Amino acid sequence: MTTRTYKVTGMTCEHCVNAVKGELSEIDGVTAVDVDLAAGAVTVTSREALESDTVGAAVDEAGYALAGTVD
Repeated sequence: MTTRTYKVTGMTCEHCVNAVKGELSEIDGVTAVDVDLAAGAVTVTSREALESDTVGAAVDEAGYALAGTVD
């Protein structure tokens, strides 16, 4: 298992949280997604390391922007 935390910009409410969680959960291998709305942090747990482009595309599909990793 691999866990990585990403900085996501543009999230302001629970609808945002649910949209981001939904898109990231659809990535093959993702087992858990945790969003800290106040910090703008999204922690993704997956069976194998994910490409940043894959995570970025899912966040973009949800309507937000990936601003890098926290860890």
